[in-house]
Amino acid sequence: MKKTIALLCFIASMQTAFAQAGSIDVKLQQIVEEKNWETKTKLVVGITSAIEGNPNLMITKGIKFLQQSKSKSSLFDELIAYHILSYSYRLAGNKVNALDYNFKGIALAEKLGIESFLIILSNNLGNIYKNAGEYERAMAAYFKGIEYSNNAKLDTLKIMLVANLGFIYLETDKLDSALIFTQNAYELNLKNGSKVMEQDILRHFGTIHSKMGNELLAKSYFVMASLNRNGRSLSLTYFEFAEHFNRFNQKDSSILYAKKAIEVVNNKATFYLGMQPAKLLSTIYEATNSDSALKYIKLYQIANDSIYSMKANQQLQQLSFAEELRQQEVAAEKLKAEDQRKQNIQYALLALGIIAFIISFLMLSRRHITNTKLIQFLGVVALLLVFEFLNLLLHPFLERITHHSPVLMLLALVCIAALLVPLHHKLEKWATHKLVEKNKQVRLANAKKTIEELEQGN
Repeated sequence: MKKTIALLCFIASMQTAFAQAGSIDVKLQQIVEEKNWETKTKLVVGITSAIEGNPNLMITKGIKFLQQSKSKSSLFDELIAYHILSYSYRLAGNKVNALDYNFKGIALAEKLGIESFLIILSNNLGNIYKNAGEYERAMAAYFKGIEYSNNAKLDTLKIMLVANLGFIYLETDKLDSALIFTQNAYELNLKNGSKVMEQDILRHFGTIHSKMGNELLAKSYFVMASLNRNGRSLSLTYFEFAEHFNRFNQKDSSILYAKKAIEVVNNKATFYLGMQPAKLLSTIYEATNSDSALKYIKLYQIANDSIYSMKANQQLQQLSFAEELRQQEVAAEKLKAEDQRKQNIQYALLALGIIAFIISFLMLSRRHITNTKLIQFLGVVALLLVFEFLNLLLHPFLERITHHSPVLMLLALVCIAALLVPLHHKLEKWATHKLVEKNKQVRLANAKKTIEELEQGN
């Protein structure tokens, strides 16, 4: 009988898994077909948050999706695949792979200029660092995501970022800041009629008030948070509820909820979430039941070794350092591009100014400028401006082709001077001669006209 029941349970679970896999395929196809990036982003958030109970399935789907996107040379789909894999590996407890894929996604999103995706990648990056205990890096990622969300106007994603910042302040015992950010996230949820992170927000409220000593208020928040049946968040809620009871010396209730926290994730990909509850149980049992204490300390060590191994931490630091260097290079390139843009604008303004000066000089010298020496002087100035401007344009080009070699630069400038100086003198003489002669003709014509008018008057 027991075997029959077990077989039926296995068949039912397999049917559920196949149904879930089919549903994910449909949702992935919807994401690919969607053209609007804000809608596409929301669909991606929906599919990633929907698979929290089975991240291993999503890893398989994500790898396949990445291979397909590369075969089709679709950078947009490749970006989606990077996020799905990063998110799924994070939930599975593999922070190194999660960080690697997330950084690949950020680099590609920056290249494509898709801010809406940079928001969810920044949020996921913050979550990876948060889970690794790298709180300063987590906060930097969340604040970066908020900057992007202010531009993209995606309030749903902003709620996640603000709520996660509240959690960081909570973990570092900055309770006033934690309360402010958690309250902001709660109000944004109400404003948008959203259920995003509702369970997490309520849980955060519970822990904040528990640490502040508001026992009954904290308990009410934990009860409300535990009504949501999301497995991963439910385990975290039970654990923080257990900590609350332990904080107020209610050991039996603390043991009960710590065990519930472990039970929710037992034999699942998110088993590592049982690490902290196991540590709490081993501490409680240490004084009363050595066998139970030993049991839970072993459970804690297994989970801890899988998540916080020295090798994994070293890889995490290496990836983080490599990304920081890449971001510095990106910032330097942006600064260089901005300087180049300003320089190009200055060149354009100089060229327009020189052209305007020459046109004005030619027009005025025909009618209004009568002094020969002034015409010669302005002619020389105009020609000097033209040739010096050409020299200014050619100088960076010469630096590139000569690789800043002083000897080669000198030779190149001498060659240019050998061409420009004679040409400069010839043009100077030709231009000033023409203008002076033209000016003389104009003056002579004006003089004749004046004489004729005087003769007619007599």
